Amino acid sequence: MSDATTPPRKRGGEPRGGHPRGGEAVQADTASSHTILEGRLGYQLESALLVRALTHRSFAYENGGLPTNERLEFLGDSVLGLVVTDTLYRIHPDLPEGQLAKLRAAVVNSRALAEVGRGLDLGAFIRLGRGEEGTGGRDKASILADTLEAVIGAVYLDQGLDAAGELVHRLFDPLIEKSSNLGAGLDWKTSLQELTATEGLGVPEYLVSETGPDHEKTFTAAARVGGVAYGTGTGRSKKEAEQQAAEAAWRAIRAAADEAQAKAEASAKAEASAKAEVEADAGTAATADGSAAADTASTAR
Repeated sequence: MSDATTPPRKRGGEPRGGHPRGGEAVQADTASSHTILEGRLGYQLESALLVRALTHRSFAYENGGLPTNERLEFLGDSVLGLVVTDTLYRIHPDLPEGQLAKLRAAVVNSRALAEVGRGLDLGAFIRLGRGEEGTGGRDKASILADTLEAVIGAVYLDQGLDAAGELVHRLFDPLIEKSSNLGAGLDWKTSLQELTATEGLGVPEYLVSETGPDHEKTFTAAARVGGVAYGTGTGRSKKEAEQQAAEAAWRAIRAAADEAQAKAEASAKAEASAKAEVEADAGTAATADGSAAADTASTAR
C-alpha cells in the first residue's frame, strides 16, 4: 500500500513518556523505514508512539532504560483478542463456547502472530539490543508476535478501535478462515491426531533434524503415520517445524479421505443406477410377456 492511500491520522491518545531519552534523535533513515512500515499497515502513526511500539526491551536496557513496547503489547493483545473473538462469535453462531475458544487459540498465538509479522517484514523495523541482534532476534517468533501486538496497541491509541479493528481484520481474516479447518483441535498437531484416529491410521510421530549454528538453527520435521511420511515442515523452533509438518500431513490425509469418499459415493451411485436400469428392463420384459400371453389367450378364444 502506497503512502498516497494512507488515511489521515485521527488522534486517539498520546503515549506517556514522550520521545526517547538520552538525546537519541529519530534519524532520516529511521523515519524513512517507518514510512515504509506505515504504508504496509495503512496508517500513519504519531512518530514517538511508533518508535515505542518497535522498541524491544533489549534495546531499551542497552540504551539507558528507554521505554519499551511491553505496555503497548499488553494493550494490543486485548484489542486483538476482542476483535478476533467478536468475529468468531458472529461467523459461527451455532458453535459452543469451548469450540469458539479453540478456534480463537488457533488464530491468537505466537506462531500465527509471528507469521503475520513476517508477512509485513516487521523484524526489519524492530529496535533490538546487540545481544538479541546477534542471536537472530529479528526472526524470533516471540519477538515478532509481541511487537505486532504492540503495533496494534499503537494503532488503537492513535486512531481508535475502528482503525485497529480494520487492521486486525486485514491481517488476520485469512487466519480466521483457515482456523475453521482445525476442527476441534487447538493446533495442527491436535487436529492431525484426531483425524488419524478417525481414519484408523494410528498415532502420528515426528522426526526432527536441525541445522545451523546455535543462535540461528533451522529445524525440519517429518510427520509420519503408520510408518508413512505424509508431510514435512521447517521453522526456527522444533515446535514450529512440527506444526507445519502436521498441517501438511493433515491436508494430505484429508484430501485422500475426501477422494476415497467421493469415489465410494460415485461407485454407489453407479451401482444404484445400474440396479435401477436392470429393474426397469425386467419390468419392461414382464410387461411384454404379459401382453404376449394376453394376445395368445385372445387368439385361442
